[in-house]
Amino acid sequence: MRRALAIAALLAFAGAAAANPFEKQLSNGLRVIVKEDRRAPTAVHMIWYRAGAMDEHDGNSGLAHALEHMMFKGTQTMAAGEFNRRVAEAGGRDNAFTSQDFTAYFQIVPKRALPQMMALEADRMSNLKITAKEFASEIKVVMEERRMRTEDNPQARVYEALGSVAFQAHPYRRPVIGWMDDLEHMTWQDARDWYKRWYVPNNAYVVVVGDVDHAEVFRLAAKTYGKLKPRALPERKPQNEPQQTGIKRLVVKAPAKLAYLSMAWKVPKLKDVDKDRDPYALEVLAAVLDGHDAARFARNLVREQKVAQSAGSQYDAMVRGESLFVVGGQPGEGRSAADLEAALRGEIKRIQDEGVADEELARVKVQLVASQVYKRDSMMAQAMEIGGLEAAGYRWQDIDKNIEKLRSVTAAEVQAVAKQYFKDDTLTVAVLEPQPVDKAATRKSSFAVRH
Repeated sequence: MRRALAIAALLAFAGAAAANPFEKQLSNGLRVIVKEDRRAPTAVHMIWYRAGAMDEHDGNSGLAHALEHMMFKGTQTMAAGEFNRRVAEAGGRDNAFTSQDFTAYFQIVPKRALPQMMALEADRMSNLKITAKEFASEIKVVMEERRMRTEDNPQARVYEALGSVAFQAHPYRRPVIGWMDDLEHMTWQDARDWYKRWYVPNNAYVVVVGDVDHAEVFRLAAKTYGKLKPRALPERKPQNEPQQTGIKRLVVKAPAKLAYLSMAWKVPKLKDVDKDRDPYALEVLAAVLDGHDAARFARNLVREQKVAQSAGSQYDAMVRGESLFVVGGQPGEGRSAADLEAALRGEIKRIQDEGVADEELARVKVQLVASQVYKRDSMMAQAMEIGGLEAAGYRWQDIDKNIEKLRSVTAAEVQAVAKQYFKDDTLTVAVLEPQPVDKAATRKSSFAVRH
């Protein structure tokens, strides 16, 4: 009862503390979403493009991310690096990020600088200058980023290999950073063509959160972004993954001190916010396994059985593409990856056989709802939540609805999804087989696949 009251209190706080966003669509197709938050004299300005790694094709992986880098290399009116300098001079900071589903750019600035930020972003949406010289220099930076984040990171190699094997046809099989061979053969014309194809107002939306007046933001958007002309977008054909009919296993060999294991099951994503139930139950299941320090993996596998040094779970229901439910971790001292696999499977089977206790479910719900509510303490987190939902094809209006749906998940639903989706026919297992660390300079790895 106390847990239920805590959830109700958090939901009441969420409704009372958060003002609803305002939205307007410009004549060129650009949508502008504004959330007023007067707690500090600052503003977060984000521009989101519905173009990510999943829009690439074989042979040009990494192109969306490479173009993100080039967006800071100058326009017809600004020199390379000037964008960052102007943001800093205005007292703000900026950055960008690329995912499978989108590419986004943001600035966090004093509210007086918002008009300048909107003008700067509108400028590089239409006037980006991509030269062979700048591209040749920047693609080397991207390749070095790949070496540091993936090739020199054994766990990252496992994740990359896991995705490339779990998905046979779906574009999520390609890494966001790109394959090194594709990066080596990428040209400045490739980046220019990507920019012309996707960086148009009718394929973008602006999110502003902060100490602003929504009507004034709409006026500024019309003055800056409103001048840009829309263009027809390429057809996006379905790229559905064929049904998997048997377990897949792969071994990644890389210099490392410890083994690592990652297991991924194909599960449904959220399609209908109002009618779907399984994605919400899967999210609660992930939290039961790995939502807090007292969750099952941490308590049973790490602290009690010591079969794992670390263990976790991950599931994202809100994606443009297809979803995986991933569990994994590092074996404990004297334990093997096979031992950890058996232990992880054992925790899932316990839920399949015994279900989840009411007290455990209530505790998890408090954690999930609290994490959603506490996002509203940060303007950046609010902007990210709105933008992320929109990028995946949902609406900002679904935010509170999602909290209520999580709150309504029952123990029977959690047990049901555990029984339904965690079967070997949809499973891919990746194991890191450590190699002597002194061979790290070779920066080579291999993985073998067994179907």
